[in-house]
Amino acid sequence: MASNKNQHFVPRCYLRPFTTEQSDRALNLYNIDRQKVITGAPLKHQCSGDYFYGKDEHLEAGIQAMESGYAAAVKLILSPGYKLTDEHRSLLKVFWLMQHLRTEAASRRSVEISEAMGKVISAEGNPFRMEIKEAVQIAMRTFAESMDILEDLKVVLVRNRTGVPFLTSDDPAILTNRWHLHNSRRLGRTFGIQSAGNVMLLPISPSVLCLAYDGDVHSISHSGGWAHLKHDADADALNQHQYLNCRANVFFRDDAQGPLVHESFLRMQSLRPAQRHRLNYAIRDLTVGDHTRYVVVDPATAREHTEALIHTETVHAAPASWPRLLSRRAGAHVYTNGTGLGYVRKAFTNRPTREPFKRMQAFLG
Repeated sequence: MASNKNQHFVPRCYLRPFTTEQSDRALNLYNIDRQKVITGAPLKHQCSGDYFYGKDEHLEAGIQAMESGYAAAVKLILSPGYKLTDEHRSLLKVFWLMQHLRTEAASRRSVEISEAMGKVISAEGNPFRMEIKEAVQIAMRTFAESMDILEDLKVVLVRNRTGVPFLTSDDPAILTNRWHLHNSRRLGRTFGIQSAGNVMLLPISPSVLCLAYDGDVHSISHSGGWAHLKHDADADALNQHQYLNCRANVFFRDDAQGPLVHESFLRMQSLRPAQRHRLNYAIRDLTVGDHTRYVVVDPATAREHTEALIHTETVHAAPASWPRLLSRRAGAHVYTNGTGLGYVRKAFTNRPTREPFKRMQAFLG
């Protein structure tokens, strides 16, 4: 049985660099529902729940191993003169993936999708219904099976030299895609973790942010693994993703930042999607030889049918602006997956799994 009842879906080791100057056990937060700044909120009560991952001691041990590795890496990253290593590049990408999959917000999105599917399939009961804990455990097993999925992405650390500190949230590991969101040919389609042009963001502290990106599409100038922000607008562009993605709370270090956080959220509020997923329901329309055509309909008003396809897609928020450091690579090309359904990054195979991550896979079975 798990030894810790109060389990964090955003770990304290991650949030600690954003704690207040007065105490490393307290955070300043902005609650988006109440649109209110709360200063000095206890760190131990943020982003946690009773047995959030369940009571499996092996799962708990695996998560703790990953968090310990991240905490040790961040201590070095924030030290003077640090240069980014390949080991830490891999660790940051794997931690990003775990954090992206395991939050309460991510699990609730999975539950909402299962509920939506159940409503269109059966009025008597939902065969797809799942609880939050089940969604979390599925996410952790997905993580264990796909740790190497981001190995082809490039990683830089962004040093914030502006007057606008980085902030974070209760769903801090951001997946976005500038190429996709601004490509007219992709309207009405979504993107996922393996899509071409992806950008992954994870604030590490008020002055440092981890940015992973598809090097076949984007280019970032850096030295020793470090890129530098010098304009307030660029820091604001990166912070926008936390306002757009968070479920309930944004966290920041400096008390004086509160009014700016409030003002910034109000600017972003209209860009937050009303729903985080879209469900498309299609029924069989015509069969000719080996080919069948389906037509998208409203399931509530569809004609009588015995066969249907259900397609779900994630709705991603688009920021109002992008940082100047993220530029399109000259001659950038994306690669079709051959189905006509989307674009994927170049395939990579036979990537060795690093030893710390093997331990995590063993813990998660």
